[in-house]
Amino acid sequence: MRPIATDTADFPSLRKRGCIYVDKTMYMHRLISSPNASLFFVSRPRRFGKSLTISALKAIFQGRRELFEGLEIDKTDWEWEKYPVIHFEFNDVDTFSLESFDESLAFHVQDRLERAGYSYDKSIPLAANFALAIESLSAANGGKGVVILIDEYDAPVGHTLDNIEVAEAVRARLSALYSQMKNRTGDIRFMLMTGVSKFTKLSVFSALNNIVDISQDDDYATMFGYAEEELSVNFEEHLRDHAEKMGKTYDDYRAQLKKWYNGFRFAKNIPTTVYNPISVAYTLFRKEPGFTATWSSTGRPSMLMNYLKREDVLRIDPERTRGVSDAEFDVAELRDLRPIAMLFQSGYLTIRDYSPLTGLYTLGVPNEEVRRDLSVLLTGVSANKSTQWASSLGGMLLSENWDYFFDGLTSLYAAMAYGPKEKSIHESSYGRCLSFLLASQGFDFTMEAVQSNGRADIIAKHPAMVCIFELKVDEPVDKAFRQIHEKGYAEPYRAETRPVWLIGLSFDSKTRKLVDFGVEKFESGGL
Repeated sequence: MRPIATDTADFPSLRKRGCIYVDKTMYMHRLISSPNASLFFVSRPRRFGKSLTISALKAIFQGRRELFEGLEIDKTDWEWEKYPVIHFEFNDVDTFSLESFDESLAFHVQDRLERAGYSYDKSIPLAANFALAIESLSAANGGKGVVILIDEYDAPVGHTLDNIEVAEAVRARLSALYSQMKNRTGDIRFMLMTGVSKFTKLSVFSALNNIVDISQDDDYATMFGYAEEELSVNFEEHLRDHAEKMGKTYDDYRAQLKKWYNGFRFAKNIPTTVYNPISVAYTLFRKEPGFTATWSSTGRPSMLMNYLKREDVLRIDPERTRGVSDAEFDVAELRDLRPIAMLFQSGYLTIRDYSPLTGLYTLGVPNEEVRRDLSVLLTGVSANKSTQWASSLGGMLLSENWDYFFDGLTSLYAAMAYGPKEKSIHESSYGRCLSFLLASQGFDFTMEAVQSNGRADIIAKHPAMVCIFELKVDEPVDKAFRQIHEKGYAEPYRAETRPVWLIGLSFDSKTRKLVDFGVEKFESGGL
């Protein structure tokens, strides 16, 4: 089996080592051969192949045809001319402080301009050096233009969102740099800028009014990520080997793999969904006996972590967010960022449906991997605690450690009761917080579960147990158990071999705290 690379996004290295490369070069050829545009922008969540794409484009414009032997672009009429390439990677720039950012940015810009063949002049500002580099490198290339590749253009801003003043200062400095391209587009043969978010007030978008955003373009819907067919063509041996090690039939294995790692949709008019590349790589490289979180294990986006607040997440239904307009995706104002936009652009929400008639989107969680990580994240945010705490609380439930579980649950709801927007927290937030916790542990749950005699507040199923929750406000917890028994909420599970637990929770509407709780084991007749 050909090796799977998990340690590099460098295209030349990948090819020289003989690692699997899912061929995306036809998309690149379409971009670089476009007769109508030469400046492009694309946003995708982290670890989705942006850096690898930038690296491949760099090799194309360096004329390194030998690296593309057997790939689609090698079959085209591309002439493989060499161009000077300015390649910025702003995820590496230090943002510990504004001073360290200035120093790190200056070093990075100087280094990358000199690598492109420009003689850096320390007596003038770095933005002026960038401008002169574009002009002089293009002239040295016979006026054919320079290639500019900017990877993670927004990373320094995202890294500083926990301090809006610093984030705005970082944005201003980057704007001064990017604006140098405005009057020099004639010297730019091709430019691609990638990022997680589109910060529309960065000067690059206002100054370069001819930049083309392909983020939701139908023609590039599957340029990043792996479609089902690409998975089969490139990873068949690995897939079958992993299915065998897991003791699953191949069809069942593929269905579970899809549930865990597919589901990202990036074009409103194209329903095709894709797998996260890093999830596929880690899963097939490790071949563990079960499916686990992979994308999230590589880290969470600092942009999202620096932004999310309790009062925002309690209003979101991540499973199905309807009626979302294009305006909801805007991240122009750093002081007024929208939670839906941040979750969507970070990859925690994706397009489920789009109505051309209304121009509105339905968003949802892409897959099981993201669902579990988002639920841990939102549980921790809701309780103003760490994600490690949220994970351990879910573990207490699964291990039936009721004393610790109820202590943690009390802490979770106690944190919910405070904050500048506490009066706007709806009663449904009690169930919402609990649903985050259940989803983080892989429970298949239904809120307001309809049965013949009524509606159970939450019925949650897991391979290890079934839990029936009844929530009461300003009423004793005993009433919750009476309702469960009188309505027969547990009767459909009488034949269960798994333990069935009845859980009552009672809240105080004035303090919004969990004030009483209890648990009973339902005596099912399962064998």
